Order: sequence, then C-alpha cells, then structure tokens
Amino acid sequence: MLVPLVFTAAIVAFFIVLGPAGIFPGDFPPVEDLTVGRVTLNPNEIEMLVTNGGPSPVTIAQVLVDDAYWDYSIDRDGPIDRLRSATLNIPYPWVNGEPVNIALVTSTGLTFEHTIEVATETPAVDGRFLVTFALIGIYIGLIPVLIGMTWKPFLGGLGVRWLNFFLAFTAGVLIFLAFDTVVDALEQASALPSAIGGVGLVVLGAIGAFVITYLVGHKFRGRPGTDPLVVVAFTVAAGIGVHNLGEGLAVGAAYRLGEIALGTFLIIGFAIHNTTEGLGIVSVLGDRKTSLPLLLGLGAIAGLPTVVGTWTGAFFFSPTLATIFLAVATGAIAQVVVEVMGIVRKRAPGGLASVESLGGIAVGLAVMYVTGVLIAA
Repeated sequence: MLVPLVFTAAIVAFFIVLGPAGIFPGDFPPVEDLTVGRVTLNPNEIEMLVTNGGPSPVTIAQVLVDDAYWDYSIDRDGPIDRLRSATLNIPYPWVNGEPVNIALVTSTGLTFEHTIEVATETPAVDGRFLVTFALIGIYIGLIPVLIGMTWKPFLGGLGVRWLNFFLAFTAGVLIFLAFDTVVDALEQASALPSAIGGVGLVVLGAIGAFVITYLVGHKFRGRPGTDPLVVVAFTVAAGIGVHNLGEGLAVGAAYRLGEIALGTFLIIGFAIHNTTEGLGIVSVLGDRKTSLPLLLGLGAIAGLPTVVGTWTGAFFFSPTLATIFLAVATGAIAQVVVEVMGIVRKRAPGGLASVESLGGIAVGLAVMYVTGVLIAA
C-alpha cells in the first residue's frame, strides 16, 4: 500500500533537488509571473501588493510610472520567492481623476504592467466611511429584500397552482443567481496568480459550500416540530445572503477604485434587482402563517451580508478574497436550487414539467435578467 506513495515522494524529491535545469541541460528562458493584488492610493503615494506566481524567485529591478523611471521601496530584502508577496511604496504625485500606468521591470528584463484607470484616494477605515458603506449595504441589500418580502400577504390569498408558480419563480431566481455568481467567481479567479489555481479554488469553494449547506439543512429538518419549509426558507435566505455579500464587494470595490459613476449605477441596479430576491424567500413559505420576527430574521440573513461586502470591497478588497466569497456563494445557491426544485417537483401536479413550474422558472429567469440589465448599465 505504501509502495506507490514512496515512489511518488522519491520522484517529487528528485525534481525538487535537481530542478528542470539539472535534468535537462541547456539554457532556459526565464519564467516569471508577477500579479498585482491590492493597490492603495494615499496622498502623493502609491502602495502595491504584488505576488510571485511563477516557479522561480523574482527580483524587481526598476519601476516606471507613466513611462518615467521612479524611486520606490519594497518591504523585503532580496527576491520575492514563489507564492510570496511584497509591498511596494512608490512616492508619486498622482492627480485625482487621472489614469496612472505602472510598469514593474524584473532583473531579467521582463515587464509587468498595471493601470489604475481613475486615481482617487483610497478610503481609510474610520467611523465616517464605515457608516457610509454600511448605509450603502443596507440600501442595496436589506431594504430591497424586505420590500420584496411584503408580497407575503398577497401570496396567502392565492390558490395552489399560483403558489406553485411562485415557488418555481423562486427556483428561476436562484438558477440565475447561481450562474451569475459562478461567472463572477471565474472572472475574479482569472486575476489570481496562475500558481494559486483560481479555477480549482472556485471548484473547491463551491463544492465545500454545497456540502455544508446540505448538511446544515438536513440537520435542522430532522429536528422534531420543525417546519421543513421554514428551514428551506432560511436556506434560501442564507444562499441569497452570501450572493449579496458578493454584490457588496462589487460596489465597495467600485468606490475604492474611484469608479464613482459605476458605483452609483450598481447601487440603483442592485436595489431594484434585490426586491425580486425578497419575493423569492416568501414564495417558499407560500400561504403559511409566519410571524413578523421570522420574516425580519429572514430578511436580515439575506440582506445584511451586503454591508460586510461593501466594507470588505472598500477597505480590504483582494481578488483572492473575492474569489473565495463568490465560490462559496455559488455552492450555497446551487444547493438551495436543488432544495427548491425538489419541493416544486413534489407539490406541482405534473412536477417540473407542469405549466406552472416551467412558467415560473422562465419568469424568474426573465425578471432577474431584466433587472440585471440595470446593473450592467
């Protein structure tokens, strides 16, 4: 049993000790990969976090800002080792609202460029900005979800077929969110150093979140006296909440990068977009009588993570963090889709092939698309 492991360890050690150059003699071109992560703009200063995603140590020899060589300092002596990061401080009198192009030249002559599209001072973590971004998160996350949940009394007076339609509508909303989130996760993963394996990080995060969400829901459904639909409603709210955390990241990052106009469009778009999510949560409950504290709790679970997202995007944004959050959201939402589709299949006459099921899913997808256009605008 241990023989394959021993041989594998020996081969790995052989390659680590000798390296490709020791096994295959000859001159090899340098393989370097520097990725710019977080960029912070302070008055007359640019701070950059760079990560070495290549196989060999990298030494930054020169820095050019707007095609001019510029002085800089780095927080480490010697080269940047594989998968290690370093922070560069560049004293530069950037102009508010203007683009800045930065080129990092390594000791081997390779150049890695990064462009700041709109230079603006990075928000500091203080009380004023914390309150500001918290209010933004409440406006685009919590309030729209609660507004969407005011459909609950209307749902209580509907017949069975219409209740099944709106439950299928929830499934359509969640399917759209799942695809939308995985696209965002892969986009963020593409900005990671290649050695980290962004796609693999998305897959692991999504599968892990799917399994955990399933186990937690299964545990609560097994408790005596627990309403299964209430458990599913909480699961839906949690999945939407993780997704809204990603939306908050996008808004906070837009303001951090100085894209104020984009941030404003995102706020308006998400505010309209997220009212549909509130309807999706109460559609699971159908005509069941629910207390106001329960509804407020569901709304808080779905909406308040947006506040955490805006704080993270504005003050601590990094592609790695965004990739993890969005991957987790993808897995959680996918599991909730399975739950809701299972309820639709059991409750609707004809299952998922019924008119109300197919119609509800189609309308849910269409509504999310139409409201999503406002975000893209």
